[in-house]
Amino acid sequence: MNKKKKPGFTSCDSCVNNVYDEELECYSCEINLDEDEMYRLFNEPHYACPYYRLDDEYAIVRKQN
Repeated sequence: MNKKKKPGFTSCDSCVNNVYDEELECYSCEINLDEDEMYRLFNEPHYACPYYRLDDEYAIVRKQN
């Protein structure tokens, strides 16, 4: 039996789309999620956000080597 491995749980804290909003004085997601996506993200423990991108500060440096 060949099962596809599900992507792991992602954290908004390490996502590049999680930005600080100076007006609201808090972090928020730049992606406009619809109601279904928001429900899955907060209520389904194994749901992986399709817009998640790791905020990797050193990615550019590695490409230069």
